[in-house]
Amino acid sequence: MLIKESFFLDRDKAVLVVIDVQEKLCIAMDEVVLKQLVKNVGILLESATELKIPVLVTEQYVKGLGATLSELKEKAALAPCYEKMAFSCCGSQEFVEALKATGRSQVIITGMETHVCVQQTVIELRAAGLNVHVVEDAVMSRSKKNWQTALKAMTLAGAIPTSTESVLFQLLKVAGTDEFKKLSKLVR
Repeated sequence: MLIKESFFLDRDKAVLVVIDVQEKLCIAMDEVVLKQLVKNVGILLESATELKIPVLVTEQYVKGLGATLSELKEKAALAPCYEKMAFSCCGSQEFVEALKATGRSQVIITGMETHVCVQQTVIELRAAGLNVHVVEDAVMSRSKKNWQTALKAMTLAGAIPTSTESVLFQLLKVAGTDEFKKLSKLVR
């Protein structure tokens, strides 16, 4: 794979995955970091909607952890949501089939917890040959050390570390369009 194809996102090849940003799990998170994560995942969801990028949402053990945070659920209202018991999203056959059905080869990853569900999903997606971009400011763990360690592991597995703004501007490609004017306001 060429460097540009590995590192640059293309709206026609990308799918956004939001992993387990759930009510009861959010309670255990650092409030400041959580606020930034919710803002950034929201930006990515709005951008995906505007740019017609498919979105897949997962929820881990809903009975125990609750549903996706309502603020994000509203922004992902049209996205299919897959409940799972396995930590990796790839442990859900429905998720795997939905991901394959998108026909997309670039997976933008957001969610929690970075060192558990996010990391296991990323490694399995990389093993399946997909180009995975982990949005570092849109994933989190209860512990900063677990977050940092997981980011290192996922990078070693071949995932591309990125940020919300990098994702947005790679998908937009150029300034001056109506899409640019609308979406760039989200990060000002």
